[in-house]
Order: sequence, then C-alpha cells, then structure tokens
Amino acid sequence: MPKKRSGGGLSATQQAAKFLGVSVLAGAVLAGIALPAVGALGLVAKGSVESFDELPANLKTPPLSQRTSILDADGHQIASVYSRDRTVVPLKSISPYLQKAIVAIEDSRFYEHGAVDLKGILRALNKNAQSGGVSQGASTLTQQYVKNVFIEEAGDDPTKVAEATQQTIGRKIRELKYAIQVEEELGKKKILENYLNITFFGEQAYGVEAASQRYFSKHAKDLTLPEAAILAGAVQSPTKYDPMNEPENAIERRNVVLQRMAELGDVSQAEADAAKKTPLGLKVTQPKNGCITATKGASFFCKYVEKVFLGDPVFGRTKEERAKIWNQGGLTIRTTLEPQAQESVQDSLKDHVYKSDKVAAAATLVEPGTGKILAMGQSKPYGYGKNETEINYSVGSDRGGSNFGFPTGSTFKPFVAAAALEQGRPPTQEYSSPYEMEYPSPVRTCDGKQWVNTDGTRLENESESEHGPYRLREAMAKSVNTYFVQMISDIGLCPVMDMTDGLHVVQGNGDKLPQVPAIALGSKGISPLTMASAYAAFASRGMYCTPIAIESITQKVGDQQKSLEVPKSTCSRAMSEKTADTINTLLQGVIDSGTGQAAGLKDRDNAGKTGTTDSRKNAWFVGYTPNLSGAVWVGSATQKVEMTDITIGGRYHAQVYGGDTPGPIWKDAMTGALDGKDSPDFHTVDIPDDKKDRDPGDGGGDGNDNGGDDNGDGNGDGGGFIGGFLNGGTGDGGNGGGGPAPTVSFPDNLFQGQGNGGRGNGTGGRR
Repeated sequence: MPKKRSGGGLSATQQAAKFLGVSVLAGAVLAGIALPAVGALGLVAKGSVESFDELPANLKTPPLSQRTSILDADGHQIASVYSRDRTVVPLKSISPYLQKAIVAIEDSRFYEHGAVDLKGILRALNKNAQSGGVSQGASTLTQQYVKNVFIEEAGDDPTKVAEATQQTIGRKIRELKYAIQVEEELGKKKILENYLNITFFGEQAYGVEAASQRYFSKHAKDLTLPEAAILAGAVQSPTKYDPMNEPENAIERRNVVLQRMAELGDVSQAEADAAKKTPLGLKVTQPKNGCITATKGASFFCKYVEKVFLGDPVFGRTKEERAKIWNQGGLTIRTTLEPQAQESVQDSLKDHVYKSDKVAAAATLVEPGTGKILAMGQSKPYGYGKNETEINYSVGSDRGGSNFGFPTGSTFKPFVAAAALEQGRPPTQEYSSPYEMEYPSPVRTCDGKQWVNTDGTRLENESESEHGPYRLREAMAKSVNTYFVQMISDIGLCPVMDMTDGLHVVQGNGDKLPQVPAIALGSKGISPLTMASAYAAFASRGMYCTPIAIESITQKVGDQQKSLEVPKSTCSRAMSEKTADTINTLLQGVIDSGTGQAAGLKDRDNAGKTGTTDSRKNAWFVGYTPNLSGAVWVGSATQKVEMTDITIGGRYHAQVYGGDTPGPIWKDAMTGALDGKDSPDFHTVDIPDDKKDRDPGDGGGDGNDNGGDDNGDGNGDGGGFIGGFLNGGTGDGGNGGGGPAPTVSFPDNLFQGQGNGGRGNGTGGRR
C-alpha cells in the first residue's frame, strides 16, 4: 500500500492520479464550453455546461478577516484579537521578490494565460509523468484565489470548510466559472494582490504581511530574495514546508523556488545560487492573539469590550450579525481605559491580595458624569490554569461575570438613605435602632401589597454596644443594621426600588432586586461595576450615567476606513442635588470617623461606605471623590470561604471587615489613579451634630471603628458632671463611652466634659 507523505498528504502516485483526473476534468469542461457534445465524453461535458450555466454570475467576495486592535484611552494597544491573523496590504507594499517568487513557483504563465492555462496543464502532465510524482500543479493563481475565497467565506465552520475544499466535479466547475469572471473584472495585478493577502502561509499567518511578521519580524515590503522564496515555497504545503518546524524541507523548497526564478529570468543564476547558500535567517515573532495577552492586566476589561460588542444591538440587529463583524475584524477599538488608573488598580490588587490566596479581589473605577470605565482588574489573572480564571468578577453575567454578583452588605445602605431623603425625611431622622429586633411588618411594596414577616425573622447589629436611638449621620458612620431596616419600614419598599432603578442597580444576573426589607443590608448579589456606577451618581450630584467602555471604532474594509457607531453613555437624574449632597456629607463621615477610616484619602475630598456580609464571605468598600468612583470586592467567588482566621496578601486576619481589607485596596488604587489630577470639593450640606443635639449625658463620643474592627477610641464630648452619673466617664468596652441616652433633653452645650469613652472591642459584620 503506498505510503502517505509527511503531514498526512497523499503519496506521489496518488497525487499524480488525482492531478490527472482534475486536469482531464478541466479539459472536458473547457471542451464542453467550446465544442458540441460527442460520445460519452460529450455527455459529461454537456452536463457540465448545464451546471456551469446555472451558477450565479458573480463571485461574492467577503471582506478578508483581519486582526482587531484594542487600544486604551491614550491610543496604546492593549491587545490584538483575530479569528485569522491578517493585515491586508496593497501590492506596492509587497516585496517585488515575493511577487515574482509566487508567480514563478505557482503559475509561471500567470501574465500570459486566461483563467485556465491549457498549456500549463499539458506541460505539468508531461513533467509529472517524467518525474513519477507531482512537481508542478495546473491550477492557475486565479483558480487558487477563487478557492481561497470559498474557504474564507466558510470561516471556522468545519462543515462549510469541507464543502469549500471537497474534490468534486461540481466544485471545480464552480471554481472555473468564477475564475473567468475574476479575470475579466479584476485584472492580473489585483488578482495577485488579493491572492497574496488571502492565502495561508502557516503558523496562524494569513496573507504576506502577517507571514512576514511571523517568520522574519519585518514588513512584507522589506523581504529579501531568500526570505521571499521561503514564503513562496510554503504556500503549497504550509505544514510540510514550515520553516520553524521543518527547516530542512523549507530550505529544499526555497531552493526549488530560487531555481525556478532563475529559469524564468526573474533573477540571475548567480543571484539564485548566492541565495541558496544563505541560512534560513528566521526572526520569529510569536503570535499574540486574544485578551489573554492584554497588557497592564487589562485582560478582563478586554473581554468586557468584546462582550459589549457581541451583545449590543448598536453593532448589529442579531447575535450572528455582530459575531460576523467581530470575526471579520479589521477594527481599531479605542476604549475608555486610562493607563494610569489601570496600572494603579493592578498594583494595589497585587500588593494586598495574592493570586494564590483562598479569596479573590476585584476593583473597578468609573468617571462620574461620563460613565467611562477607567480601570478594571482582579487579583486572579485571566487564564485557565491554577489560580487563574476567565470569570470577570467586576461585571454581571451578561458580560462574562459571575452568575449572580456578590452580596454587598452595608454598601447598599446609602441607597436606602437616598430614597428616604427623596421622600422628605430629614438628615437628622432618628429611629430607636435596638441591638436586636424582628423585621418590622407589614411593609408597603410597589404593587400595593404588604410584605409580612410571617416567620418572625430577626436581625441584629454587629455588637451589643450598638443600640439607639440613632440619627442618620451616626447610624451611617457606624453602619447600624436595625436603623436602616426601620428606615425602609418607615418609607416603604417602593421608594427604594425607585431609587435603585434610577441608579440601574440590578442583581448580577440582570434581575431586578426583590421587594423585601433585607435588601437594606445588602443581601443580594450585585457587581462591582454596578456599584461603582451607582455611587458615581452621588459624586455627580445625582446624575447617573450608564457605564461605557468604547470611545470609538473604525473598520478597515479594503483600502477604506469607516467609522462604526458605538454605544453612548446615557445620563439621567436619579435624585435631587440636595439628596446627593446630603449623601456625600454622610459618607464623608464614614471615612472621617466611622467604619471606613482606613480607606480615607488625605489630600482630597472623598467619601465611601464599607460592607461585610454574613459569615464574612464578602467584604466591600465603595467610595468616590468628585471626579472618580470605585468599588472593591474581596471574597470567594464560590461563596464557600468564610474570611475568619485567614491570611490575605500575607497579612493575617482574625476577621475580615470592609474597612480593613477592601478599604486599603481602594485607597491605594484611587491614590495612584488620581495622582496629578484635579482635586475638586464636594457640595455638602450642614447636618446638625448628633452629639450636640442629643443629651449631654451621652458619654464618651463616637466609639469609632478604627479600620473596620470596632476598636474605637471613643474620645467624645460627653461626660462632665451629669455625664459621670450616666456612665460618661470611663466607658465600658464596646460602648465607646457612655451608656444609653437618658430620655430627658437638655439644651445644647449645657454641659461639657472630658470623659474618655474607653476602647470598644465589638465586631463589625455587615459593615
């Protein structure tokens, strides 16, 4: 049984037989076109003529698929993505050596014959018969070009590719007719240009420019004679003559090409002989395809851009239309990613959370007022190996993220407060806020029905020292759970739904939030991008802008560049300026004297909120300045790791809090991102001081959570004579100084003291 050649091809005998059959077919078809049918051969020819005439008149040539470049906001390349690595270039940008080499070895009479070369067929038959193999082919460059068009049109569909390459009479007839059309319409130079741009040269390189870069790290116009001969020789069998993996075969084939060029007078024999003596001279550039190769840790942002393109109707009405444009490529996508911000985010994540840790971290920065995503990163790199992932923890499931997002804990509380303020509640609103209570019931919902706590579900604050009454400012700073559940019971669920709708706050899977009081404590999963965008509305005085990642797109089609429409950020008012300004004031208090002190920036106005969920499976910090908003999540993507007695980033934590782990990540990321940038001020409102407006016997101050672990110093105003009788002197552990406030009221500043509230040692869950 004849052996197959290297690479799984046919044996020389089989190739010769196949070649003979194809050649006879070509002759028969041409005879059928020109001559009457005679005998048995005539019947075949007649059938061929009928099939020939039934073919469509025009060859539809799809735009050649090319690489797409994804750029950052400064125009630097983040990544290159492609289904086929190709850069289309005009004939003038292709080395004359390569043009001559391809013609010499593939179709030496290219400029003399029409679509089919009868002399070439006869000559090849004779030479192949003498050699006992297949040393010359009979398909013209025009026919080869047409075949490549069919393959290009098939794309990556294996069934269509098989149809485009199957060795049948029907396919050959179709090839011949379209070759005639192409010869008439394009002319020789354009056919050669198209052929050199469409054909496959091996090693993922389609077209001469990609091949030149792959093998020699230079442009196609700069190829030398021996380099051109290497590429021309590879076309017949890119695997067999691959210069990287089959160097001996490649050199042998190169020398055949050089000799053929000398025989045709394209180069002198001396030039050919000199070129034959040169080494391969490879200078290989490894292909860098896809978001996995993105710079500055921007792989997840790159995939987000791809998901936006494939999912947004602005790029095509159907999923198939959008995929076709993406795979066709030739796009230059300029994004919103700011290099300084992205580098800062990645550096901060790397410093605080190791990729080998049991938990992961994700951070996203958004520009208030524009919706531009300036940075997006996470601690576990993009990939498929150990401690890597292809899931983007910063976004929802429709953009390649977690199926459900991550419970946000107390970072949800500002939405409840904003809803209450919009309903007319004052920033001094007070609730009893006991340490423990049942969820209030019933609570009004949007459809007029009532939510009822049928099973007596209870909630509690983080520590027993947290009991009211509290006003909004102190409740926000200390992140008092019972306060905000009482607030949502007071105003009803519908105002909160209206607020979150205006801020586009949805669950990670895109579903709306459920109408239950527990949402006040951040019980549902939300993505960091959603949280960063929502908080950006506080920074921009109540204007919410949908997040965007793409600034502009141009597409290369042939020699032309055209601009594509891109999604625009849509801005709308989510709350009044007064409400936003009030939230800014309240959340400044979280950083100044509350659970977020470890996250505070020292050189500019900033505000934010901590969040820690039940069992410490998630910890958050979401904060902002007037010109930048950011969300940081730390936790287990599978929600199976409880962050107690755990080491993260080389630092041991008895218990993780929103203030002590995500907070510092946010601080460092924001500091680097804002370095050298303007430092505008918030618009704030005057909120009467809780301690001054309440009883002076309220000893010992704030009980501040220092870094999220509730080790507050509690050095407050209270104490004094009356305060001493009311535990205002040396405080009791977690009470932060001072016991329950007396029910009697005293005028402001009537008594002042110097009581030391002691040091609290409570916990800070859901903070």
